[in-house]
Amino acid sequence: MLLARPALRLAARRSLFAVPAALPRTATRTFASQSSSSGGGGSSTLIAVVLGAAAGAAGYHYYYQKDQSLPKIASAVPQAEAKKQPLDYQKVYNAIAAIIEDENYDDGSYGPVFLRLAWHASGTYDKNAKNGGSNFATMRFKPEAGSEANAGLGIARERLNRVKDKFPDISYGDLWTLAGVAAIQEMGGPIVKWRPGRIDGEEDSSPPDGRLPDGGRPDSQHTRDVFYKMGFNDQEIVALIGAHALGRCHRERSGFDGPWTASPTVFTNTFYTELLNRKWTERKWSGPKQFEDQESKSLMMLPADMVFSSDKEFRKWAEIYAKDEAKFFEDFAKAVQKLFELGVKFDENTKVYEFKPTNA
Repeated sequence: MLLARPALRLAARRSLFAVPAALPRTATRTFASQSSSSGGGGSSTLIAVVLGAAAGAAGYHYYYQKDQSLPKIASAVPQAEAKKQPLDYQKVYNAIAAIIEDENYDDGSYGPVFLRLAWHASGTYDKNAKNGGSNFATMRFKPEAGSEANAGLGIARERLNRVKDKFPDISYGDLWTLAGVAAIQEMGGPIVKWRPGRIDGEEDSSPPDGRLPDGGRPDSQHTRDVFYKMGFNDQEIVALIGAHALGRCHRERSGFDGPWTASPTVFTNTFYTELLNRKWTERKWSGPKQFEDQESKSLMMLPADMVFSSDKEFRKWAEIYAKDEAKFFEDFAKAVQKLFELGVKFDENTKVYEFKPTNA
């Protein structure tokens, strides 16, 4: 959760039942009258007709088997439905990757907002209440979709509906988290393991509001309270916040404004290097409190970001990641996989995927 914002189904060749043409209304009446007047003679006649028709059908079937050149007729026994083919998740991944870049949107990429969607859909998990998380995709409903923390994420959900239309069997929870994986990898980040299994729930499964961290809170205890409820430790928290290398804040959504780094569509460790190596001062403007770099005044940090510099334990890990991008990638990949799986009950035989980036 970003602190400021993200068979061929062989249409069962159902055999058509051959329906004999209806008997003439006069014939029907004849059978009925014979039955009532001759004490069963009519029934015998009817049986004979039926048996004769059956024999004729059997004869046709015999000749049809002998001579395959004859026209085919529908079988009287419906064939079993073909087994449903599993989704090809690499194809789903590729379809997501194909709609990430767009020069007409933001900084030219939907990647950051896809990741924010996956993050916010997953970060509502509470290990004590044992609810929330990505399993039911409840951001499809007004209570969660209308949360201030999720402002602007309708853009990502709508964009991803293009993929949902192509692969209707994928659940929304799987789609959104897979989009988060695709965003990370397509923007140059680490390979993130992912597995399917989320199901779509109903509105009554929506988590209570307020489970996502507040970017305007400058205290490390608030950050810990939120992430500890999800089951993360300090190292994992710092690794996850490194995703702020991507994207920017939008005043019309969160109230905050600006990018964290100069390359908001490339996944790197620069959130840490910028935070620790630049001097940050409070921005003088009409919006909520945030910080700007003193040198260029083009980058920003949220009050909640600054705690990763001021808190001793958080800073220790921030310094490690600033110096070692490979270590950051390794730890981030593990933490974000854990994030995307919060609240999901996977079958023990569920396959774990590692997708090949389309730009590799």
